[in-house]
Amino acid sequence: MSVNAPWLGARQAAQSIALGTMSSQAYVESLLAHIERREPTVRAWAHFDREQVLAQARWADAHTPTGPLHGVPIGWKDVIDCAGLPTGCNSPIYRDHHALTDAAAVAMTRRAGAMVMGKTVTAEFAASHPGPTTHPLNANHTPGGSSSGSAAAVADGMVALAVGTQTGGSVIRPAAFCGVVGFKPSFGMISRYGIKQLSDSFDTVGTFARSVDDTALLMEALTGRNDFANIQPVKPSRVVLCRTNEWHEADACMHLTLDEACRRLAAVGVATGVVDLPAQFGEMTRAHHVIEYFELARALQHEYLLHSELMSQPLRNRIESGLALDAAAYERALALREQCQVCIAQLIAQTDLLLTPAAPGEAPLGLASTGKATFNRVWTALGLPALSLPFGLGPVGLPLGIQLVANRRRDAHLLAHGAWIERLFNSTYSNNF
Repeated sequence: MSVNAPWLGARQAAQSIALGTMSSQAYVESLLAHIERREPTVRAWAHFDREQVLAQARWADAHTPTGPLHGVPIGWKDVIDCAGLPTGCNSPIYRDHHALTDAAAVAMTRRAGAMVMGKTVTAEFAASHPGPTTHPLNANHTPGGSSSGSAAAVADGMVALAVGTQTGGSVIRPAAFCGVVGFKPSFGMISRYGIKQLSDSFDTVGTFARSVDDTALLMEALTGRNDFANIQPVKPSRVVLCRTNEWHEADACMHLTLDEACRRLAAVGVATGVVDLPAQFGEMTRAHHVIEYFELARALQHEYLLHSELMSQPLRNRIESGLALDAAAYERALALREQCQVCIAQLIAQTDLLLTPAAPGEAPLGLASTGKATFNRVWTALGLPALSLPFGLGPVGLPLGIQLVANRRRDAHLLAHGAWIERLFNSTYSNNF
């Protein structure tokens, strides 16, 4: 069976496999052919075993579907354990490390019938030192990070679904840069068991897809929660543009894009407004840094003590900065976060969604940096669900992303409104590179 799979949605693929109109093997073979053509340029994969993936597909075809992702492969960020595969964390320290068991998130998707396509490139230990992945539209630009490979693989049609992690902006930012749908759920929504830890207060498992519908499908598999099943688009009553304390750091194209998004929403009867965060939020970015550095210095202490010479200088600097922080500074940062969590919950309760930049602008030129998490850190620190939707293009023709934020544990609510807004904006541009 000849299948052109790269731009097939995950739900469409799963339904075709379940109905027998397409085999998992034919689907995977088409993806593999596309990867063979594109991987030398995009370099999205840290580990990839063609024969292992095909063996999983043949097994899927020989068994009756029992879950909503039967026969569909997923890309996994290389800080997440997949049994029998390397978990390299983009570090020579773990070059020969192989996982014995699946992370809980991986096991949940296997329960839903999904397969492991391979491990996608991450920045070193999911921090900031980038891997080799390039932007699928322009190899001279960063795809973002630290979930670089997951975002690029989905954007380039190598897989329909991929999983990453976010500690600062590592899901939302690369999704925005690459022009795909990125979802950072509420803190703790997806189990982190079996994932290399960076910051216990912030690390969050997130998703990449090319539609909100596929995002909901993956969330259903990852969590086993029925509130993510059959999510239907729901028109929001009110969407408020949130100008964070870093508003001036957004590019002019992002300001114009958000204005246009508000105009389109207002034109179809959605109430819109503008809100500035209270003054106390001006310290949240600094508080995020304090908490993250304090915790990562301890999470990576084994590697630092035994193999610091194999770490990048930027990561060593972060660890040393974290060790230099005293407990009082850490506790003050935690206290500020708790105050802001109460305040933001009251603010969002007055609307359906906050609308903010997903990134300062389009993907920057160069591969030495993954870009700035300026517009992601506050929402990560507060543990709120955030959704990045592609909307428009920047000055050099690369995608822009808008970010929608909801109250904590209102993840399904956010996806339902996001699906409606995605439908409204759907004609803006195509992801088919």
